Amino acid sequence: MSHNVPNRNWSYPTAMKFGVGRIAELAEHCRDAGITKPLFVTDKALAGLPITAEALAVLKSAGLGDAIFSGVDPNPNEKNMADGIAAYRAGGHDGVIAFGGGSGLDLGKMIALMAGQREGLSVWELEDIGDWYTRADASKIAPIIAVPTTAGTGSEVGRAGVLTNSETHKKKIIFHPKLMPVVTICDPALTVGMPRFITAGTGMDALAHCLEAYSSPLYHPMSQGIALEGMRLVFENLPKVYDNPNDLDARAHMMSAAAMGAVAFQKGLGAIHALSHPIGAVYNTHHGTTNAVVMPMVLEFNRSAIEDRIKHAAAYIGIEGGFAGFHDQIMELRTKLSIPESLSALGVQFGDLDMLTEMALEDPSCGGNPIELTRQNTRALFDACM
Repeated sequence: MSHNVPNRNWSYPTAMKFGVGRIAELAEHCRDAGITKPLFVTDKALAGLPITAEALAVLKSAGLGDAIFSGVDPNPNEKNMADGIAAYRAGGHDGVIAFGGGSGLDLGKMIALMAGQREGLSVWELEDIGDWYTRADASKIAPIIAVPTTAGTGSEVGRAGVLTNSETHKKKIIFHPKLMPVVTICDPALTVGMPRFITAGTGMDALAHCLEAYSSPLYHPMSQGIALEGMRLVFENLPKVYDNPNDLDARAHMMSAAAMGAVAFQKGLGAIHALSHPIGAVYNTHHGTTNAVVMPMVLEFNRSAIEDRIKHAAAYIGIEGGFAGFHDQIMELRTKLSIPESLSALGVQFGDLDMLTEMALEDPSCGGNPIELTRQNTRALFDACM
């Protein structure tokens, strides 16, 4: 019997506690996970906010302490990780609560991954390449509870974290199956206080994840369906939360879309992320915002390979005009959310484009792009984005 069915490895996420006010359950989920002394990891901006105080109060009143580590940069690096590991060991902790946007979630995961590993094992040896993850002692990885406070990266349902090398300015994806949080609390109320530009940028990150996964040529029908509905939720709800930050229904739909994007992108990412990762690492730009800047140009770049597929998506979402209508809808969304129109407006310099092209071609997201990225067409794509 001849066939064309590919062998693929599929993995679906963890227990998700979804709903308004469910942060109140944080302590009981710690207990269920066997965590008696959690280290609460978040970023500097979130550390002083009421939602953080509320979450810490839930832990403290349950006798789990209120230890917090907030030395997390917007693009976290190995120095942040080393500081976090020192805090984890000094406090005798036995689990991590990763609280925040992508940076807080990712760094929390890195601390849980590395705090118990043998001396001499470098985090860079656990990059998402082949079976490199087997170099870590899985039994020494601390349990993680993830609590997203943005609706964007979807790191709360992923088995990886992004860490920037402070010396090379390269973003690396660090992977281990046990980085999947044991429980994720998705409480839309936690996202209400996001600054407007973060609501916009993280929402566009979720759209980029869904769009790139949907467009990827790799075989994964489950992710395909999730990506399609995720795009619909973003188009419908991102303008609503931007206009009215307190719209809890729209916030909830955006939180779903963010998790859906991250579940979907095991099908692959593409040129949006391949371009945006190096720009974020070199210029420290906001990841989702950078994705939003290059999104329409990448869509146009891939048009010959994905026109029919996008036509079907437009019809499902309720956008008229096929591919062109879909492209116009992204342009309108960018304008509404005050996203910069080009990479030049983000501060990217023409003199850096050759270097950024080389970095983009090294990025693992390249492999999922519908059109193969070459030095020539990637450089041309960067020019188009300027």
